[in-house]
Formats: sequence, C-alpha cells, structure tokens
Amino acid sequence: MKQHVSEIQISYSPNIIDTIISHSKSSYDISLSCWNLHTIEIFEEVKIIFLNNALKVIGFYNLSKGGISSTVVDIRLVLSIALKSVATHIILVHNHPSTNLKPSRADMDITQKLKTGCDFLEIKLLDHLIINRESYFSFADEGLL
Repeated sequence: MKQHVSEIQISYSPNIIDTIISHSKSSYDISLSCWNLHTIEIFEEVKIIFLNNALKVIGFYNLSKGGISSTVVDIRLVLSIALKSVATHIILVHNHPSTNLKPSRADMDITQKLKTGCDFLEIKLLDHLIINRESYFSFADEGLL
C-alpha cells in the first residue's frame, strides 16, 4: 500500500506599516489600536506584535482569549508564527481586566519562558506589556527582560 505524505507549504504576504516601535509608549499605542476597548475590562486576552529588523510592525496576532483572571500563552505557537512571518522582534501584550498593572508570578514565568525560546531562535523579545485602557506596565522599562 502506497502512503501519501503531506507536503508542507509556507506562504507569507507582509503588509508592513511605517510605524517604528522605538519605546514602550509606541508599543502601547499600537496595542490599543488592536484591542476592543469595550471588552478590555471583561476578559483577559493575549496579543503578539511582530516586527522586522528595522523595528517596523509586520502585524499582530490574537493569541488567546481567556476568562476574568487568566488565559493561555503557548510559547510554541508564538514562536512558530514569528518564524513564519520572518519576524526578528516580538512584543507580548496582555490586559488585566482588573486594571491592576502589577505583573503576577505567572506573568513573570511566561515572560522568562518566552525570552528563553526567543533567544534560542535569535528572535528578540523587545517587551511584555500589561495594559488597561489608561496605562501600561512595561517589563523592558522595569528591567525585567
């Protein structure tokens, strides 16, 4: 019996915008433009911003939606999308529906795991932002990367 092996095909259609991420405030502004502000205080979401080597935004990905106090960050999925989009830099962004911007132990752990994976693949984790509609917490600004 002859077996059929699936061919893996990869395609990529970039739509790079001229916005350059130069600091955490510009990351926050881009993040808010990708968020539904009507639900930002209802459930937790994680989005990833992908950038090229010139720090121009390639795009963003809605990674997960969770409940009131948590959601899932699958490191393998984040890195597979970064590789497929030929991103050289990424920014992890999530909201806290409580509006409390203080990172949890889980936030710290996932940041470290993602940074380790990124380092292995020579992708730079530029920042991890925790956001609400008025402000943000930047792991990079606080020296936590």
